[in-house]
Order: sequence, then structure tokens, then C-alpha cells
Amino acid sequence: MRHGKKHNHLGRTTSHRKAMLANMASSLIKNKRISTTLAKAKALRVYVEPIITKSKNDTTHSRRTVFAYLHDKETVTELFRDVAPKIANRPGGYTRIIKLNNRLGDNAEMALIELVDYNEVYGKEAATEEKKTTRRGRSKTKKADAPATEAKAPKAEVVEEETPATEEATPEAPATEEEAPKA
Repeated sequence: MRHGKKHNHLGRTTSHRKAMLANMASSLIKNKRISTTLAKAKALRVYVEPIITKSKNDTTHSRRTVFAYLHDKETVTELFRDVAPKIANRPGGYTRIIKLNNRLGDNAEMALIELVDYNEVYGKEAATEEKKTTRRGRSKTKKADAPATEAKAPKAEVVEEETPATEEATPEAPATEEEAPKA
């Protein structure tokens, strides 16, 4: 009986499915992200996350266990050398699945599966953009925000005309202040 053995067979025999998932897992570890169908991505997540968890403990036994699943010595080396230290503090959830547009040929649901710690879009760049907004000085923010809001206006000529006027007004103001104390 097959009670409680629910997983997607992906329309393949057991040996074909295991070989396909091993190849996809190797590609994911080497390239850090791959594009595939949504069903394969979900099956791959179930397949690869225990392997990545096993790689946190760098022993001969865990290396042999991972090699039994992946069948690629270079991938196992990269997993233990590069990926494992980067995910050492993460308790799980090493992969992210992002849905893409349907494939043109057969309208299959496509997805991008990637290792979470290797995506620059969600991690580093978002943090740097926030820092850029907070690093501005108090006086600079008022001057920087005013042209930025005017730049959004469809009339670019108005922005160009106002910018020189403010630059001319800035040198004149200190000159009048200097003259006032002398007089």
C-alpha cells in the first residue's frame, strides 16, 4: 500500500525522476539559480533542501551521503566549500521560487528557483538603496528633494530655468549679508 507517500511523479519513472532531480540540483548549486517549470521547481525544493542541510556538517559521512544524491564530485565540493558557510546560520528555507510568465510553446507555468543567500536583488541592493536615503544631510535633503519633485513634472525646461536662478541667488545672498554688516 502507498499510504502517505504523496509526491509529484512528474510523469517519469523513478530512475528518470531521480536522475533529473540530481542534475537539476547540481545545476542549482553550480549556477545559484535555474529556470524550470513550476512543478519541477517545487519537486526540486523538496529534493535539494535536505541536501543543503546535510552540507552544514562537513564530515566524510555527510559528503558521501550528499554525493550519493548528486553524483557529481565538483558540485559536492562547491556545496561544502562555498554554499555551506554562507547558509550556516539559516535554519531552513534555502531556496526561493519566483513564478515567471508561461512558456510560449506549451503554456507551461515557469518558475525561477534560486538559492536565497545568493540573490543580490533582495539582499544587498535593497539595503544600499535604503542607506542612500538615510545618509543625506539635513540641509541637502531639502535642496535635493525640491529638484527631484520638479524633475517628475513633464516640463523639463522649467526645471532647467529654475536651477540657474537658485544658483545665482545663492552667491548674491552672502554678498548682501557681507555688505550689511560693513555699512
